[in-house]
Amino acid sequence: MREFSSPVKVEVAAESRLPDTLFARAREEPDAVAFRRQEDGQWRDVTCAQFRDDVSAVAKALIAAGIEHGDRVGLMSRTRYEWTVIDYAVWSVGGVTVPIYDSSSEEQISWILSDSGSRAVFAESDEHAARVEAVRGDLPELEHVWRIEGPAFGEFRQSGDGVGDSAVEERRTAGTADEAATLIYTSGTTGRPKGCELTHRNLLFTILNTVHGPLHEVFSIEGRSTLLFLPLAHSFARIIQVGCVESRTVMGHFPTTGPEVIDALGSFRPTFLLAMPRVFEKVYNKAEQKAVSEGRGRIFRAAADTAVAYSRALDSGRVPLALRLRHALFERLVYGKILAAVGGQARYSVSGGSALGDRLGHFFRGVGLTIIEGYGLTETSAPTSVNSPSANKIGTVGPPLPGVSHRIDEDGEVLVKGDHVMRGYWRNEQATREAFDSEGWYRTGDLGVLDEDGYLSITGRKKEIIVTAGGKNVAPAVIEDRLRGHAIVSQCMVVGDNRNFISALITVDPEAFEFWKKEKGKTGDIPDLVEDPDLVAAVQEAVDDANKAVSRAESVRKFTILPSDFSEEGGQMTPSLKVKRHVVAKQFSEEIDRLYSG
Repeated sequence: MREFSSPVKVEVAAESRLPDTLFARAREEPDAVAFRRQEDGQWRDVTCAQFRDDVSAVAKALIAAGIEHGDRVGLMSRTRYEWTVIDYAVWSVGGVTVPIYDSSSEEQISWILSDSGSRAVFAESDEHAARVEAVRGDLPELEHVWRIEGPAFGEFRQSGDGVGDSAVEERRTAGTADEAATLIYTSGTTGRPKGCELTHRNLLFTILNTVHGPLHEVFSIEGRSTLLFLPLAHSFARIIQVGCVESRTVMGHFPTTGPEVIDALGSFRPTFLLAMPRVFEKVYNKAEQKAVSEGRGRIFRAAADTAVAYSRALDSGRVPLALRLRHALFERLVYGKILAAVGGQARYSVSGGSALGDRLGHFFRGVGLTIIEGYGLTETSAPTSVNSPSANKIGTVGPPLPGVSHRIDEDGEVLVKGDHVMRGYWRNEQATREAFDSEGWYRTGDLGVLDEDGYLSITGRKKEIIVTAGGKNVAPAVIEDRLRGHAIVSQCMVVGDNRNFISALITVDPEAFEFWKKEKGKTGDIPDLVEDPDLVAAVQEAVDDANKAVSRAESVRKFTILPSDFSEEGGQMTPSLKVKRHVVAKQFSEEIDRLYSG
């Protein structure tokens, strides 16, 4: 199939704006819980009226500071309640929010604030503010730097005490659906980040057709809630934030994706999760390692095989009695403990960012946590396709959202059309022209196929296609995703452009390494053991498994284990955890050359 469209479910009216729902809810159900905030280890309810009042206070302060309709306002912070308050306050005065990852360097901050022409920026901490101040001399349009932490934020809120409610209402209702709501800068795997100009219509169209379409079951559960721990600077988390407000879903914020989030999930007890595939890989690997260390490795592997078989049987429409009995046994012995680790209430999780992997998808559905994969880009307001719980084709990213069309171009590129597609790249007409074809279809840069039901499968990146010396086209994503699913592997990058065969640079997962070291009776750190025969054999096992997914010409013939993991600090990863291929190729050029010498 070359093209598929889904009928629209919700049209966005010309006068619709993102803050409308929060103000309407505050009037209609002021005491309903909108958020939960963590204070002194406890979760405190925030009602719709309290949220409206917090947004109004910040909006009044923005008006008092001279922020005008259409002005850009930067927001550099970890995920926290104030992030959402500021975002909605900026929208309430007709402004445009410009998110900045809290990990951004001074150079990145300077580029985003200067390119967007931001008049003000919120910085979470003194350290964040210091990074802004370090480049402020290069930002003539930047007039204000406001801190979120400490007493400064309260003082900022009080600065708007002289502004009346009517001023906020006048500004809030002055805009239209087709005005810019946010500039989200792309991760910049190549070149400087570009600002994706997303409108109120883009974001509302996307989330309303998702909530009333494929994810209706997720967003209509009684007592629904989620804990947001991915960075809100990322479009994936941002659209879920809007979705929670629009669907009356209680939302909590947590500032990190680190190990502490497990305890937070345990106390918050969300009904659904939002995460990247790497999170699920780590949950699986930790559960397996724990079972092995307690002498229950055989039981865990049997339970995992049963979960996968049970999920596959669900797809066939018939679960044999013996399999049902085995599944019920492991539900008591194993699966309940895995679900308890994320609060015990979650039955769904929305996954995006990269491919999850067929086996992992079936494992978690068999355990009782259905992972719903979707696909999209910042330019498409995050999702452009997503599976649904009741029609979940594991291994695909689902059909297009309602109101969205997908087309596969002659060269296999996925093209997209719909009201979720950005207006263009901010102040970059050339890049905008190049992003669309002559019929107005957005070029995603990804390769994919559509099945007979319109379900999309992503097979690789158009620009990342490797062409070997023998002329074989290789999409690295297939084998890289499979490799990253192995416990011992953290990151990998397939190489082989203009070479005789395919090779890989592989990094070792630090947590899995410690477990492996203990099991093998080894001493030393990763750099000391990159050539250790046992470690090489463990990685070779992962490579052999990954090679099963591709043809011989596409398989990894050689690999090298790197002494350190890819990281944002090292320049190899973007804030959204994508590998910067050109940076890795340059930094490890000698290692790559050695793979092909001799």
